[in-house]
Amino acid sequence: MNMTIIYTILSLSILGGISAVILYFVAQQFKVVEDPRIGEVESMLPGANCGGCGFPGCRNMAEQLVKAESMEGLNCPVSDASVMAGIATYLGFEATIQEPKVAVVRCNGTCEHRPKINTYDGANSCVIDAALYSGDTGCSFGCLGEGDCVAACKFGAMYMDPLTGLPVIIEDKCVACGACVKACPKHIIELRNKGKNSRRIYVSCINKDKGAVAKKACAVACIGCGKCVKVCPFEAITLANNLAYIDYNKCKLCRKCVVECPTNSIHEINFPPRKAAEAVMENHNENTIQTN
Repeated sequence: MNMTIIYTILSLSILGGISAVILYFVAQQFKVVEDPRIGEVESMLPGANCGGCGFPGCRNMAEQLVKAESMEGLNCPVSDASVMAGIATYLGFEATIQEPKVAVVRCNGTCEHRPKINTYDGANSCVIDAALYSGDTGCSFGCLGEGDCVAACKFGAMYMDPLTGLPVIIEDKCVACGACVKACPKHIIELRNKGKNSRRIYVSCINKDKGAVAKKACAVACIGCGKCVKVCPFEAITLANNLAYIDYNKCKLCRKCVVECPTNSIHEINFPPRKAAEAVMENHNENTIQTN
């Protein structure tokens, strides 16, 4: 009886030893050797894991950077230019300077400009609101005001203004991760170039209704008149589906379109105050040139 137990133990020990050897060789055969540079690059990244780079997290971004043949199209919006330049140097790439971006809210339909015509008494979620109805104002394109974008921002760069009912971007905190852009079911938030001296010009409206309908729904809606397109000397403005759009890559910030807009739907950000007389004179000069 004792010998039977001994033989059983020996048999199991031998079988276990053989299995261990087999597993060792299998592991060696299929093991994946990770590039040590991935960990180094990941440590250089901010660790925000915000997804603004287009990848789920900084680890995934680091893997793509190490595998890539160049830095083109790969950028961490949370990091400044010096961080990305350091990564490029470490990986032996030529550093590419990315124009810093910031989120902008392309809706100016405040309670004053876009009065409510009905009341929604459901869940406080823009996604749910958008799925159920077109909104509580006459504009079916505007902000729903439930703050999904604010909840999505991991950097505290947004808040809902209780007076206007619209989200406000805190420029100094915005890292252009794009989380708010993805969270908005109405697609009113856009990432645009931050601009020289943080100056930007954009159409604060996405209403694609015809002019009379849009103006009735919101006093500051773009009515698709095309005046801004005609006055722009750089062909930076296009008009499609009754809506003007300013290409920030072409815009030279001359502001001629701003004074030309009859509904004040074009916004100029961080510019010095414009004197009323200068604005009128500029408008008059432009009209004279067009007439001639």
